[in-house]
Amino acid sequence: MTVVNLNRMIDQVAKEKGIARDALVEALEAALVSAARKKFGNRVELEAQFSDETGEVEVFLFKDVVEHVEDPTVEIDLDTARRELDPEAEIGDQLGVKMETESFGRIAAQTAKQVIIQKVKDAERENIYAEYKDRKLDVVTGMVQRFEKRNIVVNLGRAEAILPFAEQIPRETYRQGDRIRALIMDVRRTQKDPQIILSRAHPAFLVKLFEQEVPEIAEGIVRIVCAAREPSQRAKIGVRSTDSDVDPVGACVGMKGSRVQAVVQELRGEKIDIIPWNDDPAHFVCNALQPAEISKVIIDPDVNTMEVIVADDQLSLAIGKKGQNVRLAAKLTGWKIDVRSESKDDKITGESFERLLSIDGMDDETASILFDNGYRNPEDIAKANLAELTSFIGITEERGVRILQGALRYLANPPEEEPEEESGTEEQVAGGDETAALEADTSSEEDQDEDAEEAAEEGMFEKQIQAVRSAGSTSVSSE
Repeated sequence: MTVVNLNRMIDQVAKEKGIARDALVEALEAALVSAARKKFGNRVELEAQFSDETGEVEVFLFKDVVEHVEDPTVEIDLDTARRELDPEAEIGDQLGVKMETESFGRIAAQTAKQVIIQKVKDAERENIYAEYKDRKLDVVTGMVQRFEKRNIVVNLGRAEAILPFAEQIPRETYRQGDRIRALIMDVRRTQKDPQIILSRAHPAFLVKLFEQEVPEIAEGIVRIVCAAREPSQRAKIGVRSTDSDVDPVGACVGMKGSRVQAVVQELRGEKIDIIPWNDDPAHFVCNALQPAEISKVIIDPDVNTMEVIVADDQLSLAIGKKGQNVRLAAKLTGWKIDVRSESKDDKITGESFERLLSIDGMDDETASILFDNGYRNPEDIAKANLAELTSFIGITEERGVRILQGALRYLANPPEEEPEEESGTEEQVAGGDETAALEADTSSEEDQDEDAEEAAEEGMFEKQIQAVRSAGSTSVSSE
């Protein structure tokens, strides 16, 4: 092969495959070394070098300089070495003898070809992995190439990617050759080609689509704080603006809804609610439950739960079809949301307040103070300590001890409650997606269980009384 042709071939392949020239030269050198070993075996020492000047890959076989040659393959006598290779050669030196590559034969040449192909493929794989490994959560466009079971193989140009069935939008269909946009979820090394995993169902895909459609988001003026999706059905995003003159919701909607409609079309008609972000969790939850109007919100930060009270005619609107609205609001805000109607809340509130008043030593004023501060039943008070109760204005240490003792007595001997004739109101808990229903139990087995529990509580009651006495003033006696 001529000098020009070999150099030209290397440059052309490097350009077409996107492989570094040094990697191709290394592949050629390794290929000719493999071809030489096919002829001479593994016992010889070989080395290949590519010359830019000559455009050839020269292969050298190293021989030991000896006085008497026993194996001409790996040995050379001193006179021949000085005459043909190095005039200053000495016994024990190792000299490289240039080999004629044409003498390797057809099998050796085939081996060289396979090595070159393998080296080129390895270099291509490494380049693809290096190109996509830092592009996670980027949106790419490709063509549907083929189907493997229910997964879609997407041609991205230089690489192939997989869109798993679980990451596809439900009821979305494609044919071979269709254009498709998706989010790069992961890039993994494999024994074959790098595996690029795509997704169209991930909330980040929705965020990236808005970034492409809304210049204010790309510029950082408007930011999507959070997103939640139920693919093909409905989605919610929380947006905020760093500029008081820019309305984040209006920026995302666009003129006559053009921007949001472009995203909706890409997602095959998925409805999108754009929610204004609020640093106050209660306000943000109220925004997330729109279009329902919220009457009251009760927060329990210890268990990350909010009780949301709505008017009776707003309950189904807040919950949404099959609980979708409150479920997405819970995903969006990160709070477990318990939605109930005002009539149900009034009933629960009234019953809770009555139970507080049933505690010995409790009056209306003290019950109101405790109720407003989150103590809704005797169980809440029994779990508290004396220091917590006396921290509220109007509750002295003596009264706190009496209330604690009264709560413990109430739990040990609860008053009998008349069974309700009717029960059951609509209520939704999101974050767990459960619907609560009140049930009336009259089984004799449960009555026996309650008797056993009361007996156990009686024993615990005496121990708790002693603990309350020791925690309270020594001048206060147990009733």
